[in-house]
Amino acid sequence: MKLSTKVAELTRIIEPAVAACDVALWGVEFVPQGRRSLLRIYIEALPEDKAQDKQVTIEDCSAVTHQVSGILEVHDPIAGEYVLEVSSPGFDRAFFVSEQMQDYIGQTISLRLIQAIGQGSDKRRKVTGKLEQMSEESLNLTTNDGEQFTIAFSNIDKANLVYEDE
Repeated sequence: MKLSTKVAELTRIIEPAVAACDVALWGVEFVPQGRRSLLRIYIEALPEDKAQDKQVTIEDCSAVTHQVSGILEVHDPIAGEYVLEVSSPGFDRAFFVSEQMQDYIGQTISLRLIQAIGQGSDKRRKVTGKLEQMSEESLNLTTNDGEQFTIAFSNIDKANLVYEDE
């Protein structure tokens, strides 16, 4: 799970503006789309606020949009036009760094891999299963049919939590 150079630069610029709004930056997505790019920022409640069951509000998203817009006008890191979206990560949250998964051990995650895993004709680049444990370099996952995989973080292109209604 490696951030692109552009996303790392945007994160560095955006993070102080988000913090000024008393919320935490969960992640940044930048999708160049020809002449009009998309910049999507995910925010969540600060850890001390989450402990009190506080959630991100529309007002938080609006405040972050206002703050980040000002910072982006000054730094001008995106060539051409772009659309700015700010939201909470939601129930099916994307993970941007491996450390974010730590709180979700025991839950189901979905991964899109860079290199296929598995044996012979059963190779796959997408795998979904219960996150069993994590180390510095990899995670262990068990699929619904009992297959177990150890997957290096460097082989993960995209990771999401799978929402399960309890």
